[in-house]
Amino acid sequence: QVQLVESGGGLVQAGGSLRLSCAASGRTFSSYAMGWFRQAPGKEREFVAAIGWSGGSTYYADSVKGRFTISRDNAKNTVYLQMNSLKPEDTAVYFCAAGTATGWDVNEYDYWGQGTQVTVSS
Repeated sequence: QVQLVESGGGLVQAGGSLRLSCAASGRTFSSYAMGWFRQAPGKEREFVAAIGWSGGSTYYADSVKGRFTISRDNAKNTVYLQMNSLKPEDTAVYFCAAGTATGWDVNEYDYWGQGTQVTVSS
């Protein structure tokens, strides 16, 4: 089992920045690929970014490429999502997830956090 807890969400103006953190406990964090997803009201959960177990490979949705950066610190059992140049359409609940491989599909991830709200005002 892996337990995931997100933090760092909040209210920010358009153009601002936020840094989300996801702290993991339980089984060996460094053996898991990690992903960030988001879900806006009335919409399906969508892929945002993913990072391989070593941090050497990263993947991004086109909508956030160049604005968001995913990283991980295996010594701290934590994965981060640095979000810059935020837009109102980035407003959603953001979830971190752990799985055996980086992927775009929610079904590829085995463990999920409870989510943290990000609201971007115009």
